[in-house]
Parts: sequence; C-alpha cells; structure tokens
Amino acid sequence: MIVRYCRARLGRVSGQYHIADDVAQEVCIAVLGALPRYRDMGRPFASFVFGIASHKIADALRSAIRAAVPTEDLPDGPDEGPGPEETVVRYIEAERARDLLDRLPEHQRELVLLRVVAGLSAEETGNVLGMSAGAVRVAQHRAIARLRAMASEESIA
Repeated sequence: MIVRYCRARLGRVSGQYHIADDVAQEVCIAVLGALPRYRDMGRPFASFVFGIASHKIADALRSAIRAAVPTEDLPDGPDEGPGPEETVVRYIEAERARDLLDRLPEHQRELVLLRVVAGLSAEETGNVLGMSAGAVRVAQHRAIARLRAMASEESIA
C-alpha cells in the first residue's frame, strides 16, 4: 500500500518510479526506527505509517528539484517492455488522470489517493484523515462524481 501511495504522489516528479520506490523504502526504515516510540492511542497503525509516508514524500518533493535522474545501463538483450507507442499512451493517460486529480480540492485528492490508489478501507482512510467511515464514503462518492464531470467536460470541449 505504501509503494502505491508513494508512486501516486511522486510519479509525476520524473515519470519514473525509482524515486517513489526509494521513498517507500525510506518509509519502512523510518517506521522501524519509530516503533519503540509508537504508542497506541486508539487509531490504527496504518494512520501512523501513512503519516510518516506523507512526511517522507514531502521531503522527496523538496529534494527532487535538485536531484539528477540516473540513466540505466545499456541492456544486453531485447527489451521486453512496452513499446514507444504504448509508453506514450500510458504516459498521456496518467498525465490526464494526474491533471484531473490536481484540479480536485486537496482533501478530496488525498482521499481518492488513499482509497483508490493505496487501497485503504473507508475506516483506515477515515483514521488517516480524521473522518468517520461514512463521511469518507460520501466524500469519495462526491470526489469521483466531480472527477467524472471534469473528464466529461474535457471530452466535450
């Protein structure tokens, strides 16, 4: 879940997932380091972990501006990955989804990322965002309806 969350939040930084995967690894290390100080206060452990993840993502976004993206070595064999056309189509679709998400208010965007991308339950998302499970479901419905409306407006125009 943390890897998907990091990829959703950091995928636009470079278009490559190595940065998001590194941040997810840093989150895991930070969680292990913070375990001795963790105190159960009635909130799920996932809230604690996603709190750490959001701080690590913010750190990565600040440092991504200055970081250089390493290039891969030349492969020895043929590339079995998607071709250039499929890569471009995926990129365009992902960019459109990110643009639509960016147009949502911050609280709706965070809710959609936690529910849809990270795969958290309504209860877990509510604990992370300080909402009830019912309020999460209603807000998710409204956010997705808003995304649909924005997408249909774009397709008509």
